[in-house]
Amino acid sequence: MCIRDRGGGEAAALREQALSGFRSGDLVLAEQSFARLLELDPGDVEALQFLASRHMLRGDTLRAVAMLLAAEQSRPGHPDILHQLGAAQMAAGNLQGAMLSLRQALERSPQMFVARLRLGIALEQLGDTQAALLAYFGAVNAAQSQGRWMNDATTAPGLRDAVKHAIHFIDAGRRRTFDAVLQPLRERYGRDGLARVEQCLSIYLGELPANLPDPRQKPKFLYFPGVPSQPYYPTERFPWQAELEAATAVVREELLSVLAENQPLLPFLGEQSADDLKGHLRSSGTEAAAWDAYFFYRHGERFDEHCTRCPRTSALLDTLPLVRIRDHAPETLFSVLRPGTHILPHRGVTNTRLVTHLPLIVPPDCAINVGGEIHEWQEGRCVSFDDTFEHEAWNRSGDTRVVMILDSWNPDLTELERAAVTDLVEAIGDFNRASEVPVPTG
Repeated sequence: MCIRDRGGGEAAALREQALSGFRSGDLVLAEQSFARLLELDPGDVEALQFLASRHMLRGDTLRAVAMLLAAEQSRPGHPDILHQLGAAQMAAGNLQGAMLSLRQALERSPQMFVARLRLGIALEQLGDTQAALLAYFGAVNAAQSQGRWMNDATTAPGLRDAVKHAIHFIDAGRRRTFDAVLQPLRERYGRDGLARVEQCLSIYLGELPANLPDPRQKPKFLYFPGVPSQPYYPTERFPWQAELEAATAVVREELLSVLAENQPLLPFLGEQSADDLKGHLRSSGTEAAAWDAYFFYRHGERFDEHCTRCPRTSALLDTLPLVRIRDHAPETLFSVLRPGTHILPHRGVTNTRLVTHLPLIVPPDCAINVGGEIHEWQEGRCVSFDDTFEHEAWNRSGDTRVVMILDSWNPDLTELERAAVTDLVEAIGDFNRASEVPVPTG
């Protein structure tokens, strides 16, 4: 017992001495102290990691790897150890080992963007260019989401060359990837009919400026050029809306049944805390703000139970020319805005599709504002708008407001352009998911 106490006290003193040396910049003292600590406890992770870093600086990569393997045995699965081990294995020329260590680190801590960058380097050197492209893209996006790697000032000097290489690699790789998506359509229909799609892709990739004609408009994801910029679109641009308006009573009847039976609704914005919702919703009354939804489709996924519960509404929706893009669209729902709720100004993702509301229950003092132009809903009268314009909506009454929301193609796109946008958006979604980058949704 006395021996254990004496060893424990000596170990604690050596650790404090090492950390003191590190904090004061006396790395020789820190190294000596950690080395002595390691003699007392060969599995001390802190000592192993520090000494491994010193060996790396001297170019003794094999010794560094050995120490980090020992650290990983003492603390299996720790992402920082695995990251450091992967870097050491790369320096030692063991690219396969580095790839495995870095992937394990990222499984446990996906936001380690430097580890993801190093994974991209290892994969590129191994000749797996597509996997390297995905790793690089994920790394840069994760870093930039935290304000890093935006320029030299926000990039650590030792990483600048690697980050610049990754960005050039991404630019070339994404262009190659999405060109391949459009190539079958080019071969079948020629380039002339795809000119605006080609420009759209160049804007998305950052090769061309968007040059939006209306400053009120700002898509969050994809801007399609060469179509009129306007907040609202007249009903006559959508011949199918006559059938939709004629079915208002049928749709409202099924809606009332859903509400009367207290069918479960989902928060449109997902499950969020009250603090998170402050930037999206506000209440002008005594009740908490609430924007709920009864989905028929969301991001292209069909809600079978809801469709079965409202068969006539569902059958009607199936006849309409909605946007249909895998994992993205259609988006159709009963949108339920509770009394006093104000949906704060926000913007949508793309002007390739428009949003249509069929008002079903509209108390007084309810309206939508798109691009500074206010529209008051009228029951049974469709309104269509481009949600890439900043827009907001409110229910200042004491009753619930309900509209059916659905999305349709912008009528100024040709059939060929719609097909090309469908292929392109699906490919972008697949690429982003494979890169572990958030997929834009609307």
